[in-house]
Amino acid sequence: MKKILTGLMIVLSVATTFAADDIQNISLQVTEKGFVPNKIDVKAGSHIVLKVTRKTDDTCATQIAIKDKKIKLPLNKEVSVDVGVLKKGEVRFACGMDMITGLILVK
Repeated sequence: MKKILTGLMIVLSVATTFAADDIQNISLQVTEKGFVPNKIDVKAGSHIVLKVTRKTDDTCATQIAIKDKKIKLPLNKEVSVDVGVLKKGEVRFACGMDMITGLILVK
């Protein structure tokens, strides 16, 4: 029984290490120009986390809407948005009013 538990712990440890290595942290800012960058290329199968910092009060982008989530963006504070593991295709994001937009291109 002890050998089985030890083996299971090793497998879980390796899986966790592999998953952590496959996370792509991507910096995104909200400026007077909108989301910068507004197009992001990522590798399919990667776990994507957007690190979003709103740098201006001069736009309506006080939130980011992505994958059925709306997350508030406080001024000058980084917010982590866990997008999850993405498959090939496109994932759109926008401000809460859907006026300022961006795109994640999953290749």
